[in-house]
This record gives sequence, C-alpha cells and structure tokens, in this order.
Amino acid sequence: MDKLLIRGGRPLHGEVAISGAKNAALPILCAGLLTSDTLVLDNVPELRDIGTTLRLLERLGVAYRNGRGRHVELAASQVSSVEAPYELVKTMRASILVLGPLLARFGEARVSLPGGCAIGQRPVDQHIRGLAAMGAEIRIERGYVVARAKRLKGATIRTDMVTVTGTENLMMAATLAEGRTILENAAREPEVVDLAELLIKMGARIQGHGTDRIVIDGVERLHGAEHRIVPDRIEAGTFLCAVGATGGEIVLRDTAAHTMGAILDKLREAGVHIEEDGSLIRARMIARPRATGFRTQEYPGFPTDMQAQLMALNTIAEGTAVIVETIFENRYMHAPELSRMGAHIEVEGDTAVVTGVPALSGAAVMATDLRASASLVIAGLAAEGETCVDRIYHLDRGYERMEEKLRTLGADIQRLPGNAS
Repeated sequence: MDKLLIRGGRPLHGEVAISGAKNAALPILCAGLLTSDTLVLDNVPELRDIGTTLRLLERLGVAYRNGRGRHVELAASQVSSVEAPYELVKTMRASILVLGPLLARFGEARVSLPGGCAIGQRPVDQHIRGLAAMGAEIRIERGYVVARAKRLKGATIRTDMVTVTGTENLMMAATLAEGRTILENAAREPEVVDLAELLIKMGARIQGHGTDRIVIDGVERLHGAEHRIVPDRIEAGTFLCAVGATGGEIVLRDTAAHTMGAILDKLREAGVHIEEDGSLIRARMIARPRATGFRTQEYPGFPTDMQAQLMALNTIAEGTAVIVETIFENRYMHAPELSRMGAHIEVEGDTAVVTGVPALSGAAVMATDLRASASLVIAGLAAEGETCVDRIYHLDRGYERMEEKLRTLGADIQRLPGNAS
C-alpha cells in the first residue's frame, strides 16, 4: 500500500484547480443505465471510486469511452446483465445506485449488499422500502438485493431519515415509473441537484430538487444528454482547511462557492480570510486559527464529509472546540491518529472535545477512511517534522492527485510505494 511522506511547517501559496465532485459523478454515471442513448459527461474526476463504477457498468454491458480532459461517454444500449457482483460492490457503497436504474428500465436487478469504509452502517433499507412502495417485489438472497417489477408505479415516499443515496436511487427509479412519485424528507445536497439537472436534460420531469420535497412525473423513456459535473465542494473545503492550518495564501479555481455556505462560514469563524469571485475562492491565513465548534447536519448544514478536516484544523487552534457528529456513529477513527501527533482530543459518544495545542509533531499514522485520510494530511502539513500517512488508498478514492496539487502550493509531500519503509 502506498504512503505519503510529509515534511510539515511550510505555508501554502499558489493556485490549484478543484475537480468534479465524486459524490455527484457516481450517481450520474449510474444514470447512464436509464437510457439506450449516449450520455456525454465532462469534469469527471479521475478517482479510484470512478474507476470502480466504470468497471461495474462495463460488467453490466455498458460501453464507455474515457477520453482526455476528464470526458466520459457512456452507452447502455447493449446491457447484458442486471447483476452487480460482490467483488465490485464490496469496495464502494455507492454501487447500490445501480439498483434503481436497473429496476426501472429492465424490470429486474440483482445487486450485492454494499461494503465500503467503516464509518457507519448506512443501511440500504430506505432504498428497499421506497422501491417496494413503488410496486417492486424485493427479497434479500445470499447477500444480494433481488428486485423485480413489470413497471414501477408512482408513490408518495417519506424516508425515515434524510438519505442522499436513497433520494438519488428513488429519484432515478421514478423517472421511468408510471405516474407521479413524491419524495418527502428528500436530501437537498448540491450533488442531488446536479443529478436531477442531468435527468431533466435526459427528458425526466422533476420539480423541487434542492428542497425536501421532490416531485417526479414518470415518462416512457429517457434520451441521451451532455452534462458537466458540479465542482467538488468537499475537495475545496479540504484545501481551505489546509491553508488554515499551515498559513499562507491560495486561490482555488473551478469552484462553486454557493454550495459551500456552512463550510465557508466555519472557516471564516476560525480566522481564514476568504473572498469569493465567481468560480474563484481566495483564502489567506496569517494567524493561529481560532477554535471553532460545530455540529454535522444534512445540507445546508455543516457536512459530515468535512468533520475530520475541520477537526485537524482545531487541533492547533487557540481555545477549545466541541464537535458533534450526528450523521455517522463511527466517524471519529481519525482522532486517535491525530492524538499520536500530539493533539488533545476527548471523544465520548457522538461528541469530541478538541483543545488546541501550539504545534503538532510529525508521526507515523494510518488512514481509516477517506476523509480521515485528508485530516491526517492536513495535520502533517502543519506539524513539525515528518509525518508518514499509511493506507492512502482511501485518499485515492475521493481526491484526485492530492499530493501533486499540494506540491504546486509549495507543500513538501511525496508518495512512497507500498514496500518503502
């Protein structure tokens, strides 16, 4: 397994481009199953999870061309299988997003129960209940969700919790259902909106996306479309946390600041000077950060995917911050690793109390999930001495060439092959 070696203590300076959003690209790729026409996508990030999704679609019979400039063309005119096998699904929970499109277009699907990184259970029962309400016959058979429906029927569905992938799966399924589907308690995330905008380009009839009530009137068929993936607000927030921790001044290109309200508010509270200028975000940090408490919430609240990164910033902040994680029950696994670097963090249940220290010390640490990886990189950039971050395959799932982008900003960071000591 590759590692990252970081020599910390260097302020960041320069300009870097933000990639397309992983959490938007994954459902959008799966939406290609809804039509036999070609789907043309731009700004698709080059990530491990994207590669896994493309391999899964190829296994189903989808032809794709992955061109230059993060340009992907999908054609699902020759789908030969409706089974998403365990060996592909086990590495990425978002694979469950093929369930709705397969069932809606082909009347059947056999999808392995998903795996992924261990930050919480994230059950798929909301997906299953919603599809059952639309008339699907569903059973769990030897670790697979097996679903059948001659044609899905519109229904009013209120999920027990706000679920992003559940909203996306049910919205995709409803586009080809007979009649009207109403999704109550729907997720409002920008990535859900981006998927809805693509589906509308494909001929879907959708209203209310971006609110907690989405209305979909089913159509007979969808057609091809062209679409550009929305910028990754989590990647942008991660780089802003990095400059907040190290000091310096950076410019982020190709951003969507209007999707980052809660993130930018908290970083400003921590002392980061931020200016928004169209697709640019300028950030400057000239002092020690201020401790900034927060509670993770569904959009438009502070995202759980930024919790670890802002915790890393808080470890060297002046004062004490109280963090409450309300989305996932096991998302503080980075705290012990940060403590190895000298951080003072006390965790009890869903609450972490972080008392800032003047400086962190470099250490050997291990990544446990995607966003935990990013927090350890941020800590390493700010720490005195060398930090070695192991198991960075997690990082590669969601950040496109992170170490290369950081080097353009002046960071001393390099990737070591897995057999390096």
